Amino acid sequence: MPNRREWLSGASLIALQFAFLREALALGGVEKGIAHVKGDARINGTPAKAGMDVKAGDVVTTGPGSEIAFVIGRDAFLVRANSRVEIQGEKDSLIAAGLRILTGAVLSVFTPGQPKRVQTATATIGIRGTGLYVEAAQDKTYVCTCYGAAEIVSSADPSARELVRTTHHEQPRYVMAKGAPQMLMEAPVINHTDAELTLLESLCGRQPPFAPWPGEEINRRRAY
Repeated sequence: MPNRREWLSGASLIALQFAFLREALALGGVEKGIAHVKGDARINGTPAKAGMDVKAGDVVTTGPGSEIAFVIGRDAFLVRANSRVEIQGEKDSLIAAGLRILTGAVLSVFTPGQPKRVQTATATIGIRGTGLYVEAAQDKTYVCTCYGAAEIVSSADPSARELVRTTHHEQPRYVMAKGAPQMLMEAPVINHTDAELTLLESLCGRQPPFAPWPGEEINRRRAY
């Protein structure tokens, strides 16, 4: 668990990184669509720009050192570098049914009460109003149910499944590829922060259910 100094240091770092969101929120300028683009981020191969819509059927890609944050309906997403993500649902709809993450990492906050599904090469994750962080590769998927409930199912062995209920990152999991001795494994909390979740929820007019001390956020960024 990070100590008080680490919390403060992490909060300062994320506050600087996401200053664009704080300013936009203060101005009331962030609405549905793309809120932020850093580096080479594309929608269906077209360079992404702030204010563009992201819809069901779209493919979101990011290059090295890039990221993109956007809102679809009342769900918000932060796609990290070197990612390829397909938005699931009825084509051109402004409501997403879920995500297919082919590679890379996505932090998501979803509308309470609406079932969604996130798919990777090794996992299917059924959610309902959940904060979720996923890193996807061919050999394993990292899943942190930051808060809420998620049913995590192995693609290689659908009998290997777990219903996870959390309030604050309590049960991260690795979901392994076929051939691993165990399909679902316990994992540490890595590579996402409470500050990021708070800002994504703010884009949808919500607050996360956890309540950090004023001015402090848990920062758990480590190499994956």
